[in-house]
Amino acid sequence: MSSAKKQYKRITTKTLVEMKKKGEKIAMLTAYDYTMAKIIDHAGIDIILVGDSASNVMAGHETTLPITLDQMIYHASSVIRAIERCLVVVDLPFGTYQGNSRQALDSAIRIMKESGGHSVKLEGGEEIAESVTRILSAGIPVMGHLGLTPQSIYKFGTYTVRAKEEEEALKLKSDAKLLEELGCFAVVLEKVPSKLAREVAESVSIPVIGIGAGDGVDGQVLVTHDMLGMTHEFSPRFLRRYLDLYMEMGDAFRRYISDVKSRDFPNEEEQY
Repeated sequence: MSSAKKQYKRITTKTLVEMKKKGEKIAMLTAYDYTMAKIIDHAGIDIILVGDSASNVMAGHETTLPITLDQMIYHASSVIRAIERCLVVVDLPFGTYQGNSRQALDSAIRIMKESGGHSVKLEGGEEIAESVTRILSAGIPVMGHLGLTPQSIYKFGTYTVRAKEEEEALKLKSDAKLLEELGCFAVVLEKVPSKLAREVAESVSIPVIGIGAGDGVDGQVLVTHDMLGMTHEFSPRFLRRYLDLYMEMGDAFRRYISDVKSRDFPNEEEQY
């Protein structure tokens, strides 16, 4: 017999920990603008990530590296104005926290004050511990990000699965425990073996959100434009496309063009 799930009026970092304890999976998607965020929030999503993937999806860059703090604040502000229920996590972009904990705190404060975001996300483990600690000391919630860390793409040189070798797997486990001990409220694991991801999720009390990390974690995240099929060049194994909007939107645009050129649009009923 199934029991009714608790309906959360507002998702907080505390809510997510409760969900993990109850075994309730956490759903997370990206958004970068008001309209998309409003639709996603109204659908019942738990977390919206204002990801630095906006660099790729919205601006057409090859990597996440070029996006600036000002641009992230702009996107996050647009999202915050749309949401009523979900938790909003905002990526700290490349160059705003690595190697300088004071800059990290300043960057996080700007995001919280200027965008109204609820929390920030940083990539890395032990090497960013000082930045994480300093941000948390200001009362700003932090989500970690381990495994494939796109801001370090030129260090890795590839987007392939991370932590397949024992040494890197052990460091990932250690970093996850460290992020928990420092006070992070959750961790994203990107493109790591499912067995390892499950072990990490079982070893920490905070939620572990996976992207290409199998089904043994506490929740999943996808880039919205990918799962809607708006992008079509990107086809990793972990991506499930729920729509093919690239084709559907293209068809709609072509019909509109045809109707305008044939003078079918506007018709009599569409005029004043």
